[in-house]
Amino acid sequence: MTDQFGTITWWGFTPALDLQDTDTISALNNLKLDTDEGKDTLNILLVGAGDIRHILQTIARSYRHKKRKLHFYIIETQCELYCRDLLFMSLFLELPNRMGLQEKAELFLELYGNLLVRQQSMEYVQKMSNELIKMVTDFDYLEKTLPCIDLSQLKFKERDFMEGIFKFWRNPDPKFFDVEKMWDLRLQRDLGVRYDTRDNVFDWDYHMRLVEREGDIIHAREYKNWRKYGIAYEPREGNYDVPNRTLASGVLVKHEGERLAKRGYWGDMLVSPYISFGIHSEDKTLFKKNNNMYAKMSWHVSEFNILSLLHEIINKEKYVPPQTEETKENKTATITEITEEEENEGDNTEKTDSTETASQSNPAKDEYESLPLDDVKITFLPVMSVADLPRKSKYKKLFDIIYFSNSLVHLLTSDLTPIYADTATIIAESARYMLQLKDEKVGEFFQKVKGIAEKAGCQVYEVDEPAKQNYLKFTYRRQQAS
Repeated sequence: MTDQFGTITWWGFTPALDLQDTDTISALNNLKLDTDEGKDTLNILLVGAGDIRHILQTIARSYRHKKRKLHFYIIETQCELYCRDLLFMSLFLELPNRMGLQEKAELFLELYGNLLVRQQSMEYVQKMSNELIKMVTDFDYLEKTLPCIDLSQLKFKERDFMEGIFKFWRNPDPKFFDVEKMWDLRLQRDLGVRYDTRDNVFDWDYHMRLVEREGDIIHAREYKNWRKYGIAYEPREGNYDVPNRTLASGVLVKHEGERLAKRGYWGDMLVSPYISFGIHSEDKTLFKKNNNMYAKMSWHVSEFNILSLLHEIINKEKYVPPQTEETKENKTATITEITEEEENEGDNTEKTDSTETASQSNPAKDEYESLPLDDVKITFLPVMSVADLPRKSKYKKLFDIIYFSNSLVHLLTSDLTPIYADTATIIAESARYMLQLKDEKVGEFFQKVKGIAEKAGCQVYEVDEPAKQNYLKFTYRRQQAS
């Protein structure tokens, strides 16, 4: 029915990119592109990214670059991915007085990569489902609450389908999505006779596949725990026993000669959610080693990166962890005596502050409100509508950056060149972390994509060790009529 990669891409198989960074939008020979100068709006098309990691990173770091508007266009393979994108954008843009950065980061990671979550996490999804239903069915409400999102290009049937997905999310009955059983049945089918020795299989995949692809910041314990139970992040102590309905999708299966839709977990069971946010970071202290082993794990890196993005979106400055600030400001410790009156006064103040915070951060009675993103627009295009874009005049020469996932890079053909700007950057996700492929197959994938890009009129640059590239980057320059 499906292999270990699944039929739907819930998370990316390469790290998040800042799409305005010169290392991203410049060709591999550091060619300066027109997209980096003289344009007020950068139009970016994301084809099959699977999540919004690139959007989040690009928005969060936009203050580091020339001020201009960012317009993202998203095309995915299934409506469930649009629903997750909306949920995570809503979560990221929650007002600070409704939810703190730490809580946002923990909730995001939990919903992003866990098959099972805490009860309070699914209660948040259920509450937001009501808001999201109003957004997809009432564009006036969407404009009021989440104005950076544009759903007007979606077909009516797609918006109806999304409404049905949100209604499924808010249904608390666990019998409709017995995800633990689904996960175990897929393990049995994928591993076959190796199922009884699955711990050894997971250990071999980790050491002989993942670590060899430079994924050793991912700790063996966290990777094997995810392979066995589908739980990648446990940021807080608690019971992770509620099915994460946002990871439910449907496939068509044959039964007695008929094709029937079956809901289940049909995503990745091999690579893991850690790749997107958990293997690279600007904070190099996270990668310190003791006795040739990393002191931190991938979930620490992921948490720091998400906190950084949340902080930068709000404050337009780099994130510095609180303990680092304290270390800088308090280089010496002093001991002072606290009187009984002062202690009581402090207790009363603390209780008052906590009560006020609790009352401010309780969103149950209020309509959803979002942080303003004045220079950002995110347009959702119809599912798998790439081939339709060149036939519409409004997309002619529009896109400065075009991103393809490794599963949809075959769509990079000469038929799409009418929608490229006169000078454009094309980014293709590599197969580096597709762990079922051997190293030579990863290199062959690069050569295949290179051939596709050349046929499409793109300029391709040779790289050393293509099997170790996260992304394959090309430039397109339209020939001007003489």
